[in-house]
Amino acid sequence: MENYYEYLKSLHLIFIITWFAGLFYIVRLFVYQIEASQKPSPEKEILQAQYKIMTYRLWYIITWPSAVLASIFAFWMLFFTPQGNFWLQQSWMHVKLGFVFALYLYHLKCHQIFKQLQNDEVKHTSNFMRLWNEGATIILFAVVFLVILKNAVNWIFGVIGIILFSVIIMLGFKFYKRIRERNQN
Repeated sequence: MENYYEYLKSLHLIFIITWFAGLFYIVRLFVYQIEASQKPSPEKEILQAQYKIMTYRLWYIITWPSAVLASIFAFWMLFFTPQGNFWLQQSWMHVKLGFVFALYLYHLKCHQIFKQLQNDEVKHTSNFMRLWNEGATIILFAVVFLVILKNAVNWIFGVIGIILFSVIIMLGFKFYKRIRERNQN
């Protein structure tokens, strides 16, 4: 019966992967939806209708169910297995749970943006969405470093690395934006 923990961990990891895949892709679709809103008719209406269908299916068939199932399996591992009690006493786990909370906030903000775009409300630019897309990446890096290193001090080096990675992403984004603007002119 000891192996059931490994099954729970495997299922948790599978749904974490699909959750992140959904978060990465949904924001990319937001970029396309926002850019489609700036196209002339009838291209605008055709693209917007297609993106609404795509985001709806991704959000409600993959991303939300994955978030819920990943959470259920995590809760099960932490509170109903002997190993979970051990993990909850570790300081690195407390930091990891803080990042998981940030992931939930990120997910809920994506839900808000999803609802706005489904109602044809464009409140953000495509450039904002490109930067927003990196939020999940930063959280993913932090959690992976914490889980692998399992040390409340060593995770600081991981977070410093994440900050440096974020700076590189921002610089890359600005560089990419300049290239796109030059190509449009």
